[in-house]
Amino acid sequence: MVPTAETFDIVVIGGGPGGYATALYGAAAGLNIALIEKGKLGGTCLNVGCIPAKELLETAAVYRTVSDAADFGVNASVEGVDFGAVQVRKQKVVDQLVGGLATLLKRRKVTIYDGVGTLGPGHQVSVSGGQSGDVELVGEAVVIASGSVPRTVPGFEVDGTVVVTSDELLSLQPLPPTAAVIGGGAIGCEFASMMCDLGTKVTILEALPKILPGCDDDITKLVLRQFTERGLDVKTGVAVTGHQPRPEGGTTVSFGDGETLDVDLVVVSVGRRPYTEGLLAEGTAVVVDERGFVEVDALCRTAEPGVYAVGDVVATPALAHVGFIEGITVVKDILGEDPAGVDYANVPWCIYCYPEVAFAGMSEQAATEAGIEVAVSAHRYIGNGRALIIGEPDGMVKIIARKDADGKAGQIIGVHMVGPWVTEQIGQGYLAVNWEATVDEVAQFIQPHPTLSELFGESVLALTGRSLHG
Repeated sequence: MVPTAETFDIVVIGGGPGGYATALYGAAAGLNIALIEKGKLGGTCLNVGCIPAKELLETAAVYRTVSDAADFGVNASVEGVDFGAVQVRKQKVVDQLVGGLATLLKRRKVTIYDGVGTLGPGHQVSVSGGQSGDVELVGEAVVIASGSVPRTVPGFEVDGTVVVTSDELLSLQPLPPTAAVIGGGAIGCEFASMMCDLGTKVTILEALPKILPGCDDDITKLVLRQFTERGLDVKTGVAVTGHQPRPEGGTTVSFGDGETLDVDLVVVSVGRRPYTEGLLAEGTAVVVDERGFVEVDALCRTAEPGVYAVGDVVATPALAHVGFIEGITVVKDILGEDPAGVDYANVPWCIYCYPEVAFAGMSEQAATEAGIEVAVSAHRYIGNGRALIIGEPDGMVKIIARKDADGKAGQIIGVHMVGPWVTEQIGQGYLAVNWEATVDEVAQFIQPHPTLSELFGESVLALTGRSLHG
């Protein structure tokens, strides 16, 4: 240990959701916390991820609303999109949240160091390369939360103009006339949906047999149908092989079995990889696997006693709210409070494309493949009063329940939704799955009317053998 090193209860490397959640929760418990961040507080989520992406998606939603205003008897017209103004508003939202986070950390007396943190032996962390200068810290515990960066595809070098990742796309203006999105996962579908709604001709190129892998097949089919109806082209089961820039601008993308596509922009959206460059010095027992993830146990402990890792740097669902609960779990373990590990199989997922998708627990296909006999209930928003009122009746709530020995529906093991504002409705489905509730238990609860969320109650009620409107 360096004699002049400052000592903290917890030293956190990284200021994204996993890192700042650890710092805030630990400080709320009275611990002395140091937080190291080289970029902006908030990490990917606040700066080049969740928040700016959803802000642009909300712009697309407003565009759709105004375009369809005549259906509600409102005389309005869309004259186009001022993308400069869009970017100003987006940045204002981002800056407000980042500033609020900084204030909250300061209020809880978290010491923030600007720089890159490198973990050495003895829980010593060296800070360098930032405004805080060269500093040595020691933590009774250390939490690695160094986050992630976008993955790239061979043959598609990112130049920020013709080939971009999410980082560059979120600051792009104006949007191009045509674009190819490589990757049909959650992020790819969100970007493709947003650009399509704002006037770009978009093609999704996905190597897997379906978009949105992990989603229930019925949900994916409805998303695909709506994408197609809006002119968003989706090609699945095709791998990209390279691209050739055109003299007049844009590029020609090669994919599949000798197929090509001329576009103005290529968006590489194939996920993110853990960021561990420069993270570890010699002499620690922390293990990084062949994919670059820090190896941890069920409580986010690394092989080095007293050193933990949370968030995108570990091989768990790359979701901000998963980083939050991992940070909370770590602090509880440090305090000796015997926390339960995170049930990663049942975390809530939200996808903000149009239509929105949200789910928790197993899909019907996953349950069947696991040998579970299930009872399924699926109800559409076409019969929901609130959905008709807001003009978005195309969607579905699907409940998957385990069949009991008597053949009746029992424990709810999956809730899958697609349609209007389902990302705001999944909460009760998540609770039902994680509390291992049965359909009979959940069916007793009153659903307010008229709401979108009452369709969840209707779908559960139908599994009891009696229903109201379904």
